[in-house]
Amino acid sequence: MIEVECTKLPDVKIIRTKVFVDARGYFMETYNRQAFVGAGITEEFVQDNVSLSADVGTVRGLHFQTHPFAQAKLVRVLRGRILDVAVDLRRSSATYGQHVAAELTAENRLQLLVPVGFAHGFCTLEPNTEVAYKVTAHYSAAHDQGVAWNDPVIGIAWPIGADQAILSDKDTRYPSLADLPTYFP
Repeated sequence: MIEVECTKLPDVKIIRTKVFVDARGYFMETYNRQAFVGAGITEEFVQDNVSLSADVGTVRGLHFQTHPFAQAKLVRVLRGRILDVAVDLRRSSATYGQHVAAELTAENRLQLLVPVGFAHGFCTLEPNTEVAYKVTAHYSAAHDQGVAWNDPVIGIAWPIGADQAILSDKDTRYPSLADLPTYFP
């Protein structure tokens, strides 16, 4: 059984799954296709990914892939804590350029569904944070894109300043939203 909550951007959803706790610990189904389809989530996931970020303040994003390898993502935290962010890049959308942020932790076991047409990124809030996510298209370096993580027009309230962020070289070179080509009309 899952509970699906729409965020302020209705296509981005927070998912809660039932957790069974006993003296040994807990058990939960993080993904059950039948339950997801029953809740109206019909994305077909084809690949699972895991990242480990050693330091607090590691920012990964804001990433997306273009068509025909555009990806929806189902994100959860295995260990630690993140501020997870999705930014609407669909030009014809009433929420274009807007974002939603949610704290995902190993303890709250929430998942964030990031649809196709959204950039995704997160900032680690604890050391040694492990993030797992399912995607609906395989990775394609030729279709890998991004938008500046700290673009003031997007206005994400990151928990760290630009001088504290730990970024990959690639993530420091992404364009602002204003300079981003139209990938999702």
